[in-house]
Amino acid sequence: MSAAAESIIRASGLKRTFGKGAGEVAVLKGVDLDVPAGRLIAFKGRSGSGKTTLINLLGGLDRPTGGSLTFDGLNLTGLSDRERDEVRRTKMGLVFQSFALFPLMSAYENVEFLLRISGHPSKGRKEAAELALEQVGLKARMHHRPFELSGGEQQRTAIARAIAHKPKLLLADEPTAELDSKTGLHIIKLFRDLVTQSGISVILTTHDPAIMEIVDQVYELEDGQIVVQN
Repeated sequence: MSAAAESIIRASGLKRTFGKGAGEVAVLKGVDLDVPAGRLIAFKGRSGSGKTTLINLLGGLDRPTGGSLTFDGLNLTGLSDRERDEVRRTKMGLVFQSFALFPLMSAYENVEFLLRISGHPSKGRKEAAELALEQVGLKARMHHRPFELSGGEQQRTAIARAIAHKPKLLLADEPTAELDSKTGLHIIKLFRDLVTQSGISVILTTHDPAIMEIVDQVYELEDGQIVVQN
């Protein structure tokens, strides 16, 4: 197996600045990263350390100012916006701290709708949505709308929506920030199960020290650089 195939994400000298001239702010200052496939990885650091910016770059939501970035052997920095959108749509899943569910749709409809707009074939959409909800333990609640679900159930719905198309990489930015500690721990254990059972790679950002015991590796960011790797 090639090194590119073994690594789901590789970053070298990754930089991101905002603004110009006297107002320029360097948020990432040369990040090097090599994430093996099939791992649960956490980025930690204070607010403003660059965690969210790094997640946005890894997911192709933003372009780096400098350095190189590959995902699953593809040079993301060399792709057009449309090509990056296609990679993200077919090979990545995104989960954020705000659940961003459609309030008038059931959990099932939220998952199935995203499959539909992402171009998933109509044949098999129902099965894919139901399987994803079953994976996150929500099959019995899939016909409930968000206001009928707890915060943890809403986040699990968001995770089901992100994994229904079987991505290679799941990126989660502070996925437990809106949840109590017990529910947040359940969500991280769910990520652990997804990695173990489905072989998906998961990269998340967090402030929660309890999570550090569950993940495979922790990278600590400070002032736009990785300062500790555990």
